[in-house]
Amino acid sequence: MDATDSDDGGREYDARDDHAYPDEKLNEILPELLEDPEVITYLEAQNVNAVTRKGYNDHGPKHIEIVRNRALRLYDLLKAGDVEFNGAADQGLEEADEPVIVALAATLHDIGHIVHRDEHAYYSIPLAADFLDRFLPQFYDTQDTVRMKAEVLHAILCHHTEEDPLTTEAGVIRIADALDMERGRSRIPYEKGGRGINTLSSQAIDNVALKPGDSRPVLVEIEMVNAAGVYQVDNLLKAKLHNSTLEDYVRIVAVNTRAEDQLVERIEL
Repeated sequence: MDATDSDDGGREYDARDDHAYPDEKLNEILPELLEDPEVITYLEAQNVNAVTRKGYNDHGPKHIEIVRNRALRLYDLLKAGDVEFNGAADQGLEEADEPVIVALAATLHDIGHIVHRDEHAYYSIPLAADFLDRFLPQFYDTQDTVRMKAEVLHAILCHHTEEDPLTTEAGVIRIADALDMERGRSRIPYEKGGRGINTLSSQAIDNVALKPGDSRPVLVEIEMVNAAGVYQVDNLLKAKLHNSTLEDYVRIVAVNTRAEDQLVERIEL
């Protein structure tokens, strides 16, 4: 994966080539996933209800790309910090299957938007299940296909705050989904005149960076340019972090970088 990437909205993410986990299986599967015509179409089509019809923030290919890369970055930092992952392990799968679960769930978590924005996590489950039934047998036998499918679907469902993750892999997806919060995500609804709280708060976020922490394995640094960004951090991200299984391993620091707007200077979770 490239070290950096961005779109016209200035949305950036980073990914590393040196990992704290075995990535041979991931490197085998990920290119096939990204080139699959069904996946490509899902990621384009799921933005129709979210953005075109509802005027909501981006849930299309760029959102998925950023969530997947940040999920793998988060996973890497947690592994480097000796955090145990139990999803694949509980199923008798290999350690190398952990990042595959993360990548698959990150890619498919929002496809339920093609049905409706509301309750989309529940619609994502049958759609993802059908895809996994076709896709996974290229790489796994029948038994491991079922076990991988179980873990991917669990992680997809639990990106929704109504369901608590039971695995570390699912917790990673839940948090990574909320980490795509920079202003580029709300560029389209903002340019169309949208001024809802999700749009305005996203416009206030300038940059998100994931780094090794001192007291905890993961440090998330967020730069915001006005107090509206508090909604993204304190409401959305805080809600995702709660009951994610990762509260003790992730430190979040948000700083207001605009000197003339010091209503909120710093938030720490």
